[in-house]
Amino acid sequence: MSQHFINSLLFGIYPYICLAIWLLGSLIRFDREQYTWKSDSSQLLRRRQLRLGSNLFHIGVLIVIGGHFAGFLAPHWMVSPFLNASQHQFIAMAAGGSAGIVAIIGLSILLYRRLSDPRIRINSAHADILVLVILWLQLALGLSTVPLSLAHMDGLMFETLSTYVKGIVTFQSVANLIAPVPLVYKIHIVLGFTIFLISPFTRLVHIWSGMATVAYLFRPHQIVRKR
Repeated sequence: MSQHFINSLLFGIYPYICLAIWLLGSLIRFDREQYTWKSDSSQLLRRRQLRLGSNLFHIGVLIVIGGHFAGFLAPHWMVSPFLNASQHQFIAMAAGGSAGIVAIIGLSILLYRRLSDPRIRINSAHADILVLVILWLQLALGLSTVPLSLAHMDGLMFETLSTYVKGIVTFQSVANLIAPVPLVYKIHIVLGFTIFLISPFTRLVHIWSGMATVAYLFRPHQIVRKR
């Protein structure tokens, strides 16, 4: 199997497979299994750790996701009058790195809480633990790209990745752009699309509810009343 074929498969075809399953799978689940369209709460068990970890993770990851969309999808003509490629990369690296640290600290608390407490672990589906591990790895991979970015502050890598993401969104053949990119970026990209792939089959599907309403950002905590 040639390197060119693997590159085309992982970065040219696989992203569309993941996105198609994400969209169609979410629609089918919403149509057929609406009662499973949620993130099961374990607030009744060790509430304090849940509040701290959940708040840190959600605040951090929302900034990370928003930064990815704004950084990679913003049109060049909109950004270039204010920032050159190097400055754009530095802002993305500083904001994304800071938010990523907050998110991974929160997620580490949630993962420790779920694995260390026998009561929570026995009430956790395997998919719940798998999702937390995958998200933790994805955040760790994202943070590991910061030193690489610091070593290459010319903005070329950022521009390459931005062009690739824009190409995927606009259905252009851009898989060849990823060939010279360091391995950590490649794994980060593949795992990122894999998260889209598994979302319709896990608790991650509840993200759609957050995307559907701005009020999600100001929602109160779920309250579990004691008898």
